[in-house]
Amino acid sequence: MGRPNKTIHHPAAITTSTALCLHTYDQLRRTPFNRVFAAVYTCAVLALLYHHALQIFNATTLLSSSLSLLLLTADSILAFQWASAQSFRFRPIRRREFPENLETVIRETDNNYPAVDIFICTADPYKEPPIGVVNTALSVMAYDYPAEKVSVYVSDDGGSELTLFAFMEAAKFAGHWLPFCRRNNIMQRSPEAYFRSNYTSSPDSENIKILYENMQVRIEHVMEQGKVGKEYIEGEEQLRALGKWATHTFTRQDHPTIIQVLLINERDKNMTSCAVPNLIYLSREKSKTQPHNFKAGALNVLVRVSAVMTNAPIILTLDCDMYSNDPQTLKRALCYFMGPSMAPSLGYVQFPQIFHGLNKNDLYSSEYKRLFQINPLGLDGLQGPNYVGTGCFFKRRALFGNPSCFIRPELPELSPDHIIRSPIYSHDIQALAHRIATCDYEKCTHWGTKLGFRYGSLVEDYYTGYRLQCEGWRSVFCSPDTPAYLGDSPVSLIDQLGQTKRWSIGLLDVLFSKYSPLTFGIQSMGLLMGLGYSHYSCWPISSIPYVIYAFIPQLSLLHGVSIFPKVTDLWFFLYIFMFLAAYMQDLIDYILAKGTIQRWWNWQRMWMINALSSLLFGSFEFSLKFLNIAMLGFNLTSKVQDDELSKRYKQGTFEFGVNSPIFVPITMAAIVNLIALVVGLLNGILQRRNFDELAMQVLISGFVTVNCLPIYQAMLLRSDDGRMPTKTTVVSMLLVLILCVVSAIIP
Repeated sequence: MGRPNKTIHHPAAITTSTALCLHTYDQLRRTPFNRVFAAVYTCAVLALLYHHALQIFNATTLLSSSLSLLLLTADSILAFQWASAQSFRFRPIRRREFPENLETVIRETDNNYPAVDIFICTADPYKEPPIGVVNTALSVMAYDYPAEKVSVYVSDDGGSELTLFAFMEAAKFAGHWLPFCRRNNIMQRSPEAYFRSNYTSSPDSENIKILYENMQVRIEHVMEQGKVGKEYIEGEEQLRALGKWATHTFTRQDHPTIIQVLLINERDKNMTSCAVPNLIYLSREKSKTQPHNFKAGALNVLVRVSAVMTNAPIILTLDCDMYSNDPQTLKRALCYFMGPSMAPSLGYVQFPQIFHGLNKNDLYSSEYKRLFQINPLGLDGLQGPNYVGTGCFFKRRALFGNPSCFIRPELPELSPDHIIRSPIYSHDIQALAHRIATCDYEKCTHWGTKLGFRYGSLVEDYYTGYRLQCEGWRSVFCSPDTPAYLGDSPVSLIDQLGQTKRWSIGLLDVLFSKYSPLTFGIQSMGLLMGLGYSHYSCWPISSIPYVIYAFIPQLSLLHGVSIFPKVTDLWFFLYIFMFLAAYMQDLIDYILAKGTIQRWWNWQRMWMINALSSLLFGSFEFSLKFLNIAMLGFNLTSKVQDDELSKRYKQGTFEFGVNSPIFVPITMAAIVNLIALVVGLLNGILQRRNFDELAMQVLISGFVTVNCLPIYQAMLLRSDDGRMPTKTTVVSMLLVLILCVVSAIIP
């Protein structure tokens, strides 16, 4: 991330009673360069917009004025996206924490380790295999932290007996796995990750491996059967718990609340007679007549249920496929929460999303390095990074009003300062927990609006973090050298695009709400933070300039119409400078973030593909929703990997293979740009007709064509199951033909 300046100690880094430091931060050296570059590039942007205005004013025909207006629209949107991105470059910082000092600080200040409630959400056992969720839960149960201070809640929105059975098995295995990790100081505390690594073989480790494989086999057999057979049920307690699925009225979308306490640290012990963390399975009540509010609704049920059962002051939210990769992570987060100067306004500590299993060059740019690793450094220098849905430690108090005004929930038992005096398995606690997990509980309450995780967007993480920061909470980005969490990413292009489409719909929900970052956000958080959130919420709108630049210059080139300056014109060099300068700065950021040139190339190519597919379709779907023409649903990204698909992914081969309309625009763009490039080169080389006037359009066509090489291969050269479907290719060609004919008859 660049060489840091000399260390600048944060005011909250030093405790009042000791010289021991819990955390510091460094401002990145490239900050002055970013500011100088921003000033220069701003002048270039203004000059370009001025040039477009002149072109419109001096246009002599309707066609030329229309084309100039389209280019002005495209460049205005791109200019805003660039300008709003400068908030990430204005004051980037990198933090460093010292968890080795935490215990001394706690002892000298007469404090105790705070309790932590960990929320893990899953929703479909076939798209999110239970064995993967189990590995995530075991990895955080094994934190280097007092076990009696940790409670793990697993929210199963799929309401599946398969998931509950998997965690019944995990509860038994945890008694062996947790002491094994501590006894051998294991770093990777997800069993799956540990056993696929180059671990040290010993009788102890081989015995644990056999126990894990036995558990895995039992879970996978149950998954294959689609139900828990009687041969797998052990004891009356399991029979009662799993018997709830035996009725015909129990369905995924219509069932009562299920809360099953699987481990209790006051009662259960591991193989070394030491306490284990609490482990609670929860499936909130579902009804076909009540809204589900998807993940945010599940998280709010977890907030309430955990409040009456354990009520820890710190909450960790974790995706079901993001396992812990560092047992010190919880203590790293506490290095910030326990700084007395920062504590009153610190709402959450966000760790980056890091993914394992990516192919060498990250074909689909699934790591989202700019979103999850680069931009948060810039926001951290302001008011703090946005919440990204996983790997985030919240102060429970932050979910109950702004730092200076506490909103009392409707029940005193739900308050962050409520003291629990009964064990979690008591009748009163269980009855209240079931009551507050019903699907109609939130009616006429502030849950989802002023309390808890916020409703109103499919990207509930972005929206919740945004609203909390508007209320005055700040956040911290903690990015240690050893990734705190590692997760799965899509290995199929259709899954990747589907995920981005869902994000785009949710971001537009926020952009066009009364809490729009462009208005409410700037007013509440200030200009730079407001622009940072606006940059994200305006992502889907960037599909407009990409569509314009993917088709308009090329169609004009086919008909010999020049829409850009001549090569001999100084304005031509302005275009060249702006393109190269923006791309070079982006590349430098990527390289300094430990990226590679090839990964950066795939990143910018995937951004073009997303703009012409998922962002475009997401914007269209949002428009239909806005007009009350269509209703939207929450689509999960599959975590299941087909062997052949995975093989092609590892080889760096694009995966199409699905006949989906989302592939049509990018296929059309590939065809149009290839034709335009060939025609432009032929006219320029063979006939030399107006080549100096059309050179910019040829360059644009060439750039897009190079980016579309995987599409040409999928259309023409491949025969595997991941090739472009013939129907998609034919439809795209017909639409391109219609487009060319229509453009030819326009005067």
